Amino acid sequence: MDTITLNPQLAKDLQILQQDEIDSYHTYLKLASIIKDEANRELLKKIAHQEMVHYTTWKRYTQVDVQPNWTKVNLYYWIAKLFGLTFGVKLMEKSEEKAQQDYRHHLAHIPEIEKVLHEEEVHENQLLNMIDEESLKYAGSVVLGLNDALVELTGALAGFSFAFQKTSIIALAGLITGISASFSMAASEYLSTKAEAGEQDPLKSAIYTGFAYILTVTLLVLPFLLLTNYLIALASALLTAILIIAIFNYYISIAKDFSFTKRFVEMTIISLGVATFSFVLGLIIRRVFGIDI
Repeated sequence: MDTITLNPQLAKDLQILQQDEIDSYHTYLKLASIIKDEANRELLKKIAHQEMVHYTTWKRYTQVDVQPNWTKVNLYYWIAKLFGLTFGVKLMEKSEEKAQQDYRHHLAHIPEIEKVLHEEEVHENQLLNMIDEESLKYAGSVVLGLNDALVELTGALAGFSFAFQKTSIIALAGLITGISASFSMAASEYLSTKAEAGEQDPLKSAIYTGFAYILTVTLLVLPFLLLTNYLIALASALLTAILIIAIFNYYISIAKDFSFTKRFVEMTIISLGVATFSFVLGLIIRRVFGIDI
């Protein structure tokens, strides 16, 4: 290695990269120690080894040992445990990639940085995409239950709101509609998955779909159980729907490398569009038929 005199800013930037690498190394090893699946465990160890190689590369220039940030290591460890291995490690990698991209301007000073960045972008991403995680394998079933519940129930609650204008009646109607639909959707997913004869288990697909549907129904109906003003309850339900869409799409965008903005805008427009249509329809039905509850 050629001797390179580091200016203070370059030394500081390289130590930041060192910090990211040593933190990731310890996080991967800590996760590998609790992973039961042997293939996933070995993948994490491979990525950890590569992170240490990168750490050693930067250390040759800085001549400084950087201690792990155990707060950060434990944070990503628990994120991975709570929200899934793929989500946790990809969230960590995205944070690391951002720091690396910020220092691309040092290429002229340190030729090896291009090799490290290439390995981060290609090799590690390939390894991460090989992680076999059941929750992501059935992500399509979750999307089906979530999407259908959001579109159907936001529309139904909006229609019920102007038709009945009483939160207790709206909540009752929403729960009956939502729970019935969840079983119907789960049954349809079971039959559909069974007919496809793919890798997914039909029963598990049905459970994931039904659970996502019922959870969404519960969260959307909750404002009508807690509030007395039907308009405020409806507004709260719609805000809850937007929040569910945002959280779910953020999770999927990280775990499966999808575009957050495109999916979020699309699902929000569809859900709120159906709700608006049903809201107007409920008002028309109330006036035409003279329903007064």
